Amino acid sequence: MVQAVRLTKCYKNQLAVDGISTRLSRAEVVALMGPNGAGKSTLLKMLVGLLSPSRGEIYFCGKPLAQNLNRAKRQIGYLPEDNPLYPDLYVREFLGFVGDVFKTPEAQIEETLYQVGLEREQHKKIGQLSKGYRQRVGLAQALLHNPDFLVLDEPTSGLDPIQITGVQSLIKAWSHSRSVLLSTHSIQEVEAIADRVLILDGGKLVADFYLGDEKGKLETYFKELGEQAEDGSMGF
Repeated sequence: MVQAVRLTKCYKNQLAVDGISTRLSRAEVVALMGPNGAGKSTLLKMLVGLLSPSRGEIYFCGKPLAQNLNRAKRQIGYLPEDNPLYPDLYVREFLGFVGDVFKTPEAQIEETLYQVGLEREQHKKIGQLSKGYRQRVGLAQALLHNPDFLVLDEPTSGLDPIQITGVQSLIKAWSHSRSVLLSTHSIQEVEAIADRVLILDGGKLVADFYLGDEKGKLETYFKELGEQAEDGSMGF
């Protein structure tokens, strides 16, 4: 569904993403991991069309993303790390506003409210909600137009354990009909919901594997990477 070919992003003298090539398929949850500053958010922004790569190409459904950006964005849902919302708008009002952009039917807005557990909160102002419910509003706007490719930048950051479990359950349920790419620092989260792991370090893709038999070994894997960093062989 989504393919990156030698994807590179430079900011003046800083190389944020360095020649990444990978392919993302439908009906899988792919976790993007790595230390702070590894290039995760930059990669996500390029994959959803918010940043143009310095070099390389992105293909969406077999076509170059740059040449089909407007059409592709109708099939992409994105939750950025800072989850920008309008605190003075009511939940239902905000989702109606987003729905107008994508010409989303009213029935689909109602269904999304139900899916993310916001039906009881829909008449509250966003600024009155807890962080967990505000995160659900962000997830709702990302899912509202029923995208084929869902990109989530640290979707459970700052949530309590109950909220985390709820959001993880939603993500896993959504993955049955779409491709989901999420960045996270939580090994437990990856082992709970991910099918596959991409690990970035210093802008490079240093690992790409399906969990399978590796489930339960991810912590050991990161420990070994950390030991390599102390030896000077990696940038951790």
